[in-house]
Amino acid sequence: MISDVSGVKVGHLTKFDGADIRTGITIVDPGVRELFRKKLPAAIYVGNGYGKMTGTTQIEELGTLETPIALTNTLAVGPAMRGLVDLTIKNTQDLEPTESINAVVGETNDGLLNSLHKNVLSLKDVFAAYESRKEIFEIGNVGAGTGTRCFSWKGGIGTSSRKIKINGEVYTVGALLQTNFGGSLSILGIPVGKFLGENDYRIEKDLPDGSCMMVIATDAPLSARQLKRLAKRAPLGLARTGSIMANGSGDYAIAFSTSRAGIENPENIFSCLADSDLTNLFLAVTETVEESVYDALFAADTMIGRDGNKLEAFPKEKVLPFLTDLYAK
Repeated sequence: MISDVSGVKVGHLTKFDGADIRTGITIVDPGVRELFRKKLPAAIYVGNGYGKMTGTTQIEELGTLETPIALTNTLAVGPAMRGLVDLTIKNTQDLEPTESINAVVGETNDGLLNSLHKNVLSLKDVFAAYESRKEIFEIGNVGAGTGTRCFSWKGGIGTSSRKIKINGEVYTVGALLQTNFGGSLSILGIPVGKFLGENDYRIEKDLPDGSCMMVIATDAPLSARQLKRLAKRAPLGLARTGSIMANGSGDYAIAFSTSRAGIENPENIFSCLADSDLTNLFLAVTETVEESVYDALFAADTMIGRDGNKLEAFPKEKVLPFLTDLYAK
């Protein structure tokens, strides 16, 4: 789980109402008290920019994260952003009247199952997601993953982590994904989508390209420049699962460190890991993103939504024996 990185917590607000509301909000909180004052090093990488993620240019310019990260549906970015602003005002002492707040919100389009144009998420929902945050949290059809898909099946929220030893020190890398993308599924190099006869490249398929939001956390002492190098590896994990980041897919990665050693100041200039030590962190990012996709797939349940549209749960009972037989050989 991304919360294996010490301090990180995740909260969800799931909005499931009637026959057509299947959406929600997920908050990733780095766990720093008064984060606005004690900013963390961060970076963003855009694999395919057909989407919306607020706060990107300031993070690109300054290399810092100053609010929790919210994930939601495409047309709820506004209330989610305002909710993060209000949370930051509430949690920060002595804010000056002229101080701006760089709230970070990512999105995917859950309109296949959710009535996207309905204004159903509010500031109260953002606060509720934040207040529900915990170290052990639900995955699958929850929060921002309530109405999303993954390849030809129901997707949602997935998460994974790795531990790496560098120069005698153990560091953790965690990922959380809001999966809502397509392609031809591959699991550990095996073309499962082809085996099941399900992929986005069949002529009769008529599914939107979708998107994927990838949040990467680590406790390794890294600068914003180094975190960008980690974020660039996140799409490699998607590629392993069969995504090609299609034309209409918004694929964004944000990486942050809970260590403030990477904040630029004279005291920290020699505090970060050397670039030559980063290769295993790159591997950890690639693997956690890949595993988070599988996590979302295996955790999600069948769901019916807007206009009777249906996304089936991934057929685990069919695929697991197939994978086991292949590996046994």
